[in-house]
Amino acid sequence: MTNSQKIKKLVGMATLTALVVGLQFLSNYVKFGAINITLALIPIAMGAILYGPLAGLFLGAVMGGIVLAAPDTIAVFMPINLPMTIVLCLVKTGVAGLVSGLLFKLFAVIANKQDNIKKKKILFAIGIIVAALIIPVINTGLFIVGAAIFFSEPFGGTFIGVVSAVLTINFLVEFLVSAILSPALVTLVQALLRQADLGFQKDFQNFIFDDEDLNLEQISVNA
Repeated sequence: MTNSQKIKKLVGMATLTALVVGLQFLSNYVKFGAINITLALIPIAMGAILYGPLAGLFLGAVMGGIVLAAPDTIAVFMPINLPMTIVLCLVKTGVAGLVSGLLFKLFAVIANKQDNIKKKKILFAIGIIVAALIIPVINTGLFIVGAAIFFSEPFGGTFIGVVSAVLTINFLVEFLVSAILSPALVTLVQALLRQADLGFQKDFQNFIFDDEDLNLEQISVNA
């Protein structure tokens, strides 16, 4: 990678990092009852897709760092077990971003093996959608498991049950938001690949399609 490409990649990653920080800080303080919804998962998925699994890991860890600053984290979890709160917050979304990038990479490899151009492009689009949808699954799942392991004794089973119920509702809302936005994410990624040069991880030229090539709504349902 040339110095020019490195600079372009830094610009792209800096933009996505700023989006993650801004959206997650907003989520920390804007709630609907006990539910807070984050849109920061979308730029994490974009980073994992455009720049690879390690970029997803980094952006996920950045989001975890902002979650550490959330009032609920500081008031509820940190006083009980500070080290595990830090580890859990950083690891859960970091792993989610990493797996998102790996899954997209798998779909890209499978797509590259296809002779049919339309099938190749459809697999590429499905890979983007799967990469976006897996993040809330892993993020919430790891946090519930971690809370049950490291906080069940001091808090008690009833409290953990309440926390799990709230997180489950958060997950359902975030998963629904990701599902709704995933076709738009496909379009956004395509637009970036056509019009921008931000040091992406590979040449995506074989996967760029026109709107008439496929029905994004149908892909979203099938995925």
